[in-house]
Amino acid sequence: MTDTVVYVDGETLSLTDVFMVAHHHVKVDVAPDAWSKILASRGVIERILRGNETVYGVNTGFGSLVNTRIDNDQVKQLQLNLIRSHATAIGEPMQEPEVRAMMLIRLNSLCKGYSGAHPDVMYQLVAFLNLNIIPYIPRIGSLGASGDLAPLSHLALSLIGEGHVVKNGMKMKTKEILQENGLIPVELRAKDGLSLINGTSQMTAYLALSAYALSQILPLADIIYCASLDAAKGSATPLIEQVHNIRPHPGQKLVAKRMREIIENSQILNSHKNCDRVQDAYSFRCAPQVHGAVHESYQKLIDTVTIELNSSTDNPLVFPDTKNPGPHEIVSQGNFHGEIIGLVADAMVLALFELGSISERRMDQLLDVNKRAPHPFLAKDAGLESGLMIVQYVAGAALSEIHGQTLPRTAFSTSTSAGQEDHVSMGATASFNLKVAIDRISEILACELIIAIDTLDFHSEQSSPIIEELRKFTRMTYSVRNGDESTSESIISIASIIKEGTWLSNINSIHGLI
Repeated sequence: MTDTVVYVDGETLSLTDVFMVAHHHVKVDVAPDAWSKILASRGVIERILRGNETVYGVNTGFGSLVNTRIDNDQVKQLQLNLIRSHATAIGEPMQEPEVRAMMLIRLNSLCKGYSGAHPDVMYQLVAFLNLNIIPYIPRIGSLGASGDLAPLSHLALSLIGEGHVVKNGMKMKTKEILQENGLIPVELRAKDGLSLINGTSQMTAYLALSAYALSQILPLADIIYCASLDAAKGSATPLIEQVHNIRPHPGQKLVAKRMREIIENSQILNSHKNCDRVQDAYSFRCAPQVHGAVHESYQKLIDTVTIELNSSTDNPLVFPDTKNPGPHEIVSQGNFHGEIIGLVADAMVLALFELGSISERRMDQLLDVNKRAPHPFLAKDAGLESGLMIVQYVAGAALSEIHGQTLPRTAFSTSTSAGQEDHVSMGATASFNLKVAIDRISEILACELIIAIDTLDFHSEQSSPIIEELRKFTRMTYSVRNGDESTSESIISIASIIKEGTWLSNINSIHGLI
């Protein structure tokens, strides 16, 4: 792991790269072949200063102050003032993996070679990542257009030796930590400050880490469904291939195929092949259609964040033209607008609500003795004991929280900067909202898993090899109940494991499930 290096070039950064750098402190470096583009765009900025041209972001004010010309001997002060004035974020601090992801994504955008930032900025970002210097960044402040200005300004503030960083959970002055690590503050030259803060790096960091978490959660949600299906002695007939071939939505087909593989060779399933039950409740029968639709929202999210990771999102952008240099090399535009990120994040939250809703309904089926429960609420001595009654309540409470989060965050805009910035995306708010929804859906799935595993214990037959593998892993965290007991810590622990993907990785390595 320590020998691995993620080479940043603005073109090839992947979700796995972001996850590994954010969570496992994999080293980073600027790819050698990126330097020619970086230096070419920087050369344009230097030429502008030498030629005394007037260019937004280089030697003008910002936002509605675009027409205010700044003298060349003040351009460095202009960048410092920009960072200091814009570092106004509020709220709880971002967590370490989120900050590391944000630094990596900002670095990658600058390395694409259209920002005109000085190489020293990239060197400082690399040093911060490799030395694990974590800027203290309050979360709230981005409107999702003009980029994530306030949070990224706190990042830039640390790069110049001001503001604070977090070390061992403590908020400390940046200057002290730089001295400890033998670093000096980076000097911001023309356009450097604006290049650092005018981009979608905070919202993309949240979206990328959420996308990676969902890549672990959604397949496991299918396994948990199958565990519930077997626990309920439900029918797998609705999973058969021909059903989904004649309504061939890609997510539905993929999920149904995965569910067939998960449930394959279940002794429980074979034990009731000839029963007289005709149809299961929708929460069982329609799972491929619901889980499949969720998968399609996830796939759109993946497509979007993969593009965004390797995009230039600041303003203005530099398009070097060595054969015909001139004002046309600097283009003011709107790549900093996070609408597409906000929309996919909002859509994914709604999809997760549906996933949680159908999961909670399966819990009801498994706990109700008038439906599929072998005992009321799976209590050993119902009446004296309540069994897992309140596990469903907890799932319902978590589901209610996601329901509140389904209000689209992008459905709100506010005009700022004296009307110059008159439409914003709230993309950072939407991306953070998705992160919180992922916490809740993990807890809901943990509740379903506990109920399914306890119900399976009432059957003498074994479930499928994949489900039995999940059952074994679950029992390492959630032991067999001996009467009524608190399940709170088990739910919290299992929810965390579901997000981390440890069980899914182990199941994949043993059974080859995709």
